[in-house]
Amino acid sequence: QVQLVESGGGLVQTGGSLRLSCAIPISMYSLNSMNWYRQAPGKQRELVAKISSGGATTYKDSVKGRFAISRDNTKNRVYLQMSMLKPEDTAVYYCNVDQLLPDRTYDYWGQGTQVTVSS
Repeated sequence: QVQLVESGGGLVQTGGSLRLSCAIPISMYSLNSMNWYRQAPGKQRELVAKISSGGATTYKDSVKGRFAISRDNTKNRVYLQMSMLKPEDTAVYYCNVDQLLPDRTYDYWGQGTQVTVSS
């Protein structure tokens, strides 16, 4: 079982910044996409940012211009730099990757890291 490991969450004031990191224990070159999701209490999990194998990035509208997703293939990590944080960004943030192999696509998740933005 492949387990991703997130880190970097915490408590920050409105307007502050955090950098989330996700350690990926499999080859980055086998990954179709690397994603950050979040889930706030009582809400559905939502896609926040995505980076494709080719490096293309997409973002949820509400985080555009504030969040940036990146990856480091040499360190097997994907990052989410979050700036100008707002209380509505409070959630558990999850790292997700999908691995494209000849037989099928595999989907892996981390355990989540809590981000709390105080007003």
